[in-house]
Amino acid sequence: MDFQAGILRDGSPMESLEKQLICPICLEMFSKPVVILPCQHNLCRKCANDVFQAANPYWQSRGSVISGGRFRCPSCRHEVLLDRHGVYGLQRNLLVENIIDIYKQECSSRPLKKGEHPMCKEHEDERINIYCVTCEVPTCSMCKVFGAHKDCEVAPLQTVFQGQKTELNNCISMLVAGNDRIQTIISQLEESCRRTEENSEAAKRELCARFDALAEVLEEKKSELLERITSEQGDKTGFIQSLICRYKEQLEKSSRLVETAIQAMEETGGAAFLMNAKQLINTIVEASKGGRLEKIEQGYESMDAFSVSLDHLTEAVHAVDFTPAEEDEEFFDGEEEDVEEDAVPERTVMGPQ
Repeated sequence: MDFQAGILRDGSPMESLEKQLICPICLEMFSKPVVILPCQHNLCRKCANDVFQAANPYWQSRGSVISGGRFRCPSCRHEVLLDRHGVYGLQRNLLVENIIDIYKQECSSRPLKKGEHPMCKEHEDERINIYCVTCEVPTCSMCKVFGAHKDCEVAPLQTVFQGQKTELNNCISMLVAGNDRIQTIISQLEESCRRTEENSEAAKRELCARFDALAEVLEEKKSELLERITSEQGDKTGFIQSLICRYKEQLEKSSRLVETAIQAMEETGGAAFLMNAKQLINTIVEASKGGRLEKIEQGYESMDAFSVSLDHLTEAVHAVDFTPAEEDEEFFDGEEEDVEEDAVPERTVMGPQ
């Protein structure tokens, strides 16, 4: 048998292998023992014996003195000669028997196709047609009569099938309803998440606006105080500059009188000196009396009066926090599994008191 060629011709290896393991007489899978004919075709030994008996109807009654018989291969019509042992003298095909065992093991481990009827693992030729209520497993009639379930309570397979199918349908409905509730919860949670993000962004914008407004007020106040300092600075520096000018004028006059007095001191003639000396002395004395100009008080340049303490404002800013608002309680109802929509608490920024 060319198993590889058969498998390559078919799209499904298992189906192709199954076709190669079909007996041409009973048209079922080979049942052990399997015998191989001289023409290399295989038959169930039981089927080969049936064909041999049909071709040699008197073989059994003649006894062991008969030398043998013959029959034709049902696949190729080749004539098969048998000795006195009949089909029991044919060689068993152990390879095919091993392949059958592997195939059945593989079939038992793979899931059944839709509409395919499962067979009993203990009795390979028996279909599963009853249900063991005691063990809660489907089984076959032979298992009930002779096998492991002979002392168990059984029920018709169709009755249990309908009952469990109804029960499974109810379970499916329950799961679908539960999935619907879960999906509703997920939708509500996603909506709550979206609203939380929107409300957070709105709260951030409001907070930034309030702090910007506060910063604007502080900037205006700073400008006002700076202007007052600048004004006081102008008044004081202006007054000091005017005193500097007056003292410079006085210094200039005094310097000119010093030069005149020095020139007078250089006069050698007594008469000429005395003509101008008295008047020069009087002028110097008057100039000395008039040189007492106004002075600034000690600490006049100090600007300590314009210092500002912002400690209380700093503390107030540090104390700024959100005003607690009444929050809605959120909860999941355990019995109904309904979800209350998340309540986002309104928060406002509390300015310094």
